Amino acid sequence: MAKKIQSVKGTRDLLPPATRRWAAVEEIAREVFGSYGYGEIRTPLLEHTELFVRSVGEATDIVGKEMYSFDDRKGRSLTLRPEGTAGIARAFVQHAMGSSGLPIKLFCIGPQFRYERPQRGRYRQFHQIDAELIGDPGPTSDAELLLMLVRFLERLGFDELTVLLNTVGDEASRGAYREALVDFLEPLRDRLSGDSRRRLESNPLRILDSKVPVEQELLEAAPRLDDYLNRESGDHFEAVRRALDGCGVAYRIEPRLVRGLDYYSRTVFEIVAEGLGSQDAIVGGGRYDGLIEELGGPAVPAIGFAIGQDRLIDILPEAFDAGCSAEPPVHLVAAGEVDPVALLELGEELRTAGLAVETEVGGRSVKAALKRADKAGARWMVLAGEDELGRGEVALRDLALGEQIQVSRETAIAKIKEKE
Repeated sequence: MAKKIQSVKGTRDLLPPATRRWAAVEEIAREVFGSYGYGEIRTPLLEHTELFVRSVGEATDIVGKEMYSFDDRKGRSLTLRPEGTAGIARAFVQHAMGSSGLPIKLFCIGPQFRYERPQRGRYRQFHQIDAELIGDPGPTSDAELLLMLVRFLERLGFDELTVLLNTVGDEASRGAYREALVDFLEPLRDRLSGDSRRRLESNPLRILDSKVPVEQELLEAAPRLDDYLNRESGDHFEAVRRALDGCGVAYRIEPRLVRGLDYYSRTVFEIVAEGLGSQDAIVGGGRYDGLIEELGGPAVPAIGFAIGQDRLIDILPEAFDAGCSAEPPVHLVAAGEVDPVALLELGEELRTAGLAVETEVGGRSVKAALKRADKAGARWMVLAGEDELGRGEVALRDLALGEQIQVSRETAIAKIKEKE
């Protein structure tokens, strides 16, 4: 016997019926985002490695440790996309999307790739839902994006949502704060982890996001970023807060909240839900006003977010499953010797009437088909014999009640629909 080939470590097959949950989440995302004027974009899985070095940041863990990069046959370095924003920004620049007017609102759903240690809810091929608003610098855009996110999560059944909100300021504000933070942490270098000592040289603001208990305690006395905001950054953040207050969006200021990528500026956020334990963050994002220009485009601002879809599916409220579960299909079975083509034609007639139908085309006996339908949780079985088909009738069996009646095809369709 030939050796079985397994899926690559860190990847997985998504199988039915679980894929229905995935499709339902994506359908709601398209509906909600579309209602705010967002259009779907699909970018390539492969990009030039330089795109992520320039956008995500050479000093980040993603670029330094986690990317799947390789040289193609002409020696060009290519990378499987590790995140979605950079590719969307590249497409915006490449296709001059801003020439038709700004802002441009885009969303993308699809797989990303990072070389990480596989664990529950974290895979080397994972999936994200991204949305980006490009071309408007105003705080109202920040607030509307957050409002859209909250509405999307509410549609999925989440409640008691809170927006964790912070600002990392503009470039001038961050520069002043970075200098103060390094001055504070440098004397404490020996008490920092290896990762934080490395970040002290490359990206000190990332240390604020440390989950190491000793470092969290040290950071209690660290200077606060909001003390270094210039007036423009402070006014922007205050306007975001006023807009959220006006729309009734619950938020909490988190002074040490930063995002892990170099391109963020000004507003950054996460959204958390009650009842999820220590890993309560569902989505994160922020403003990245310099990224488009860094990639060779015009100096246009932008804000966006990314949701890890794998984890989102794992933590969906029970109410969502009840709302997206499909009725098992009607089982159509031949009773005795029946022309297979006639059975297929009947199946098409039932589907045209709006029913989901599984036709037993393999010659399974009625008894075996009944067991299969019962295992699938089906409510209805339609049995068609040669004589019944000639008269335009079928036997309709209600598997829940154990009752069977002889009726016309039209009556069978009406009864099934009546009790769907």
